[in-house]
Amino acid sequence: MKLLYLALVALIATSTNADASDVFATVTSRTQNVFSSVRKIVFVVGGFGLVGLAIGAIFGAVKWKWLAALAMGLCILAVANAVVKYATGTGEVGVSDTLT
Repeated sequence: MKLLYLALVALIATSTNADASDVFATVTSRTQNVFSSVRKIVFVVGGFGLVGLAIGAIFGAVKWKWLAALAMGLCILAVANAVVKYATGTGEVGVSDTLT
């Protein structure tokens, strides 16, 4: 935890403009980049999990709990970014507010 605080202090100290809006904009953009990258990696690993479950299905060893957990996890990960943007109102989500 101390390392996290040290990294935060180093980020603020090395910034040329120590303006609060610039710091938070930088942190927000970097966090979005990390989330986007991690999401891509998790989708690839999830794809390998689906292939593994398909191979298990071929041999008759289907684990339905694993399939349900993998499907729900990937769905939650796919929707997470849009839900956060919609709830905070910080960007174009691409969904409408009505059902029509």
